[in-house]
Amino acid sequence: MLKYKKNLTSHSHSPSKFKGKLIDIHTHYKSPSPDVIVVQNLSLSEAEKLNVSDNDIYFSVGIHPWDIPKLEKGWESRLEKICEHKAVIMVGECGFDKNTDVSFDAQKAVFDNHIRVSESFKMPLIIHCVGYYNELAVIKKQFNPEQKWIIHGFRGKPQLADQLIRNGFYLSFGERYNPESVKITALDRIFIETDESKKPIKEIYQEISELKGCEIESLLVSSSEIFNL
Repeated sequence: MLKYKKNLTSHSHSPSKFKGKLIDIHTHYKSPSPDVIVVQNLSLSEAEKLNVSDNDIYFSVGIHPWDIPKLEKGWESRLEKICEHKAVIMVGECGFDKNTDVSFDAQKAVFDNHIRVSESFKMPLIIHCVGYYNELAVIKKQFNPEQKWIIHGFRGKPQLADQLIRNGFYLSFGERYNPESVKITALDRIFIETDESKKPIKEIYQEISELKGCEIESLLVSSSEIFNL
């Protein structure tokens, strides 16, 4: 069982432990090496079974839109309880997907709860979105959140990337991406991830840095903010 923190909004970390390391902002696997800091994504039930004592392990916890039909009564309070743990630093992945039979209204009801938790615990929201980008932008405008909203695994065209960035979103790029979208995304709006890929995160950083014409360290600007560096 997870042990919970007393200060619910305290996520401060020592900058020295991150020096010379890469950050994988969204993955379903444990860290492959000491040189990689990961934010491992967990379902609610997975998170509740954890026994974490290592201060260098970090998680995101949320309800994927595909998993909405399996939700049990009281999931909202369970998510809040999990987010009290010091190792949980992001809410999600959560969001919208047109490839599921779950209605948009049902997906929105679950997403709205994640927004509330994200704002309450002052943690970024990591978002899965397939086909509902316009609706997502409207929701963001309505809520006007203070926390970062990050579109994970973004593969869209540069026109969509530009639209999202103008609406205050951050984009996380993984193994597959549109090179032109990477080129137009400012360094302080970029995150790097592996998601379910086994491709080394260092290779993805290298590819993105070459497209941006920058050093790998420059791609850590947004990720460093998550860890309050």
